[in-house]
Amino acid sequence: MASANYGPSEAQFLCSICLDVFTDPVSTPRGRNFCINCINEHWNTSDQNLCPTCKKNFITRPNLRVNTMFSEMVVKFRESAQQKASSSSSEQQESKPREVPCDVCTGTKMKALKSCLVCLVSYCETHLEPHLTMSGLKRHQLMDPVENLKGRMCKKHDKPLELFCKSDRTCVCMLCSVLDHKMHDVVPVEEEYEEKKVELKKTEAEIQQMIQKRRVKIQEIKHSVDLSEEDAGREKAEGVQVFNDLMESVGRGLKELLKTIEEKQETTKKQAEAFIRELEEEISELMKRSAEVEQLSLSEDHLHLLQSSNIHQPPPTKDWTEVSVCPSSYEGTVVRAVSQLEETLSKKMKKWFAELMKVQMFSVDLTLDPQTAHPNLILSDDGKQVKHGNVWKKLPNNPERFYYWLCVSTKQSFSSGKFYFEVQVEGKTEWYLGVARKSVDRKGHISLSPQKGYWTIWLRNKYNASADPSVVLSLKSRPQKVGVFVNYEEGVVSFYDVEAAALIYSFTGCSFTEKLFPFFNPGDNKNGGNSAPLIISPVRGCLGVGADARR
Repeated sequence: MASANYGPSEAQFLCSICLDVFTDPVSTPRGRNFCINCINEHWNTSDQNLCPTCKKNFITRPNLRVNTMFSEMVVKFRESAQQKASSSSSEQQESKPREVPCDVCTGTKMKALKSCLVCLVSYCETHLEPHLTMSGLKRHQLMDPVENLKGRMCKKHDKPLELFCKSDRTCVCMLCSVLDHKMHDVVPVEEEYEEKKVELKKTEAEIQQMIQKRRVKIQEIKHSVDLSEEDAGREKAEGVQVFNDLMESVGRGLKELLKTIEEKQETTKKQAEAFIRELEEEISELMKRSAEVEQLSLSEDHLHLLQSSNIHQPPPTKDWTEVSVCPSSYEGTVVRAVSQLEETLSKKMKKWFAELMKVQMFSVDLTLDPQTAHPNLILSDDGKQVKHGNVWKKLPNNPERFYYWLCVSTKQSFSSGKFYFEVQVEGKTEWYLGVARKSVDRKGHISLSPQKGYWTIWLRNKYNASADPSVVLSLKSRPQKVGVFVNYEEGVVSFYDVEAAALIYSFTGCSFTEKLFPFFNPGDNKNGGNSAPLIISPVRGCLGVGADARR
C-alpha cells in the first residue's frame, strides 16, 4: 500500500513484491532488491528458490546482503515522499456530505477522485497515485467516485457487472453471460448506456412538451374564468335593472337572483382554481423529473444510468386534452327569476319579450344542404323547407348524407360566437330540431344525446329534450314556431316558444370543440297526418342580424 506522492523515479524505490517503498532492502546475488521480509516470505511459501523478478532458480537459497548505499537512498526518499504527502494532503479537499470519501485515508477523510472497480476502493489524490504510475495497477478500471462499489459486483460470481442482458433487462458479469444468459442478447454496458442516453434525451423533450401544454391549459382556464366574470357582471347589471322596476314586495327576488349568479360564478372559479392547482403540481413534478433526467443524462456512470430505470419515463400524469372549464351559463337566469314572480308582476310578458329579443339579435340566414338530406326527404327549391316524401330517391351515398334517419343539416356551420334561427312547426305531429356537431354518425342508428353530438328537442306523442337520459317537457301551450339560440363559447343551446316568448329548455355547460350544424328531422308523414313541412322562417322584430355569429 503506497501512501506517498512519488516523483518521476519512484519505481526504483518500490519493492516488486509488496509494491511499496522498500523496508530494510536486501539484494540477491544477481543484484535484485527486495524488502527482507518480502523475499523471505516468498521463498518460505514456495517449493523453489525462484527470483520473483528474473525467475532465476537458485539451487540453494542464496545469502542476502544489505546494500548500505541503497538503504540510505531509500531512507532519504521515504522522508522526501512523506513531506510531499503531507503538503499534498493539506491542499486536498476534505470530504463533504454527499461526496465520496477516500477509503484509504485514516483520520480526516479526503475527497475521493476515482473509484477502482478491481480493488473496490475509492482513492483521494494521494492514494490514487500508484494506480496512475505503476504498470500493474494501471490496468485497473477507474471511474468517477461512487459509493457502494460492492453493488457493482455480481453477487453470484464476485465479478464486475460489465455487461447488460437485453433479454432480462439486467446487468450481468462475464460469467453470467456464459452460464446463466448464454442464449440471451448481451451487450457491453457502455453500448446500452449510449442507447439509454438517447432515450433520456427523448424523455426530457417529452416532459418539456408536457409542461408547455399544461401551461397553455392554465392560460385557457384563466381565460375562461375571465369570460365567466364578464358575463356574470353583465347578467347582474341586467338583473338589477329589471328588478329595480318591480314593486318593493319583490325585492327579495333580486337578492335571490344575485345570489344564484354569484354561486354559479364561484363554482366556476373554484373548479378553475382546482384545475390550476393540479396542473401546477404536475408541472412541479415534471420539472423535478426533468432535472433528474438532465442530471442522469450527463452522468458518465454507465451502471447507475442503467439501474435508474424509474427515471427513464415521465411520471404518470393526467390526460388534460379534454379537460376544460366552461364559463357558467346565465342565459335565461333573469327570465326564470321573473317567471317565479309571475303572480306579482303585472308586466310579465314585456320581460319575456325582452329576453327573446335579446337572442333574436343573433339571427342568421340558413339554407338546407341537399348533399346531407336523407333520400326520402323533399327539399324546397329555396332550401327553406323540408318534409317526408313517399319515394326513395336514388342519390349518391356520400359521407355527408344521412342514410338511416330522416335528417338534413344546413350548408352553414358555426365554430364560435352566438347564432339564432326560427323554425315553423305548425301543423306537425312529429318533428326533431336542434344542432349537431360535424362528426356525428350519419349512416347508422342515431342516439339523440349530447354525448353523441346532438342537442335537440322533439315532438313524438310528447315533447322531449335529448339530455342523457331524455327529459320530458311540460309546456303550457303547443309551440307553432320554435327559436333556437346557441352560445358557442359558453356552451349553451336554448329553445324558445316564439309566439309565447317563453323558454322551452336550455342545455348548459356544453363543451363544443368542432363545427355545429343546425339539424332538422320532419318525421314520417304518417300517411298524410304529418305532411306539413318544417320551415326555416325569417326572424321578425329582431334588432340585428348575425351580430356575433362566425362561420
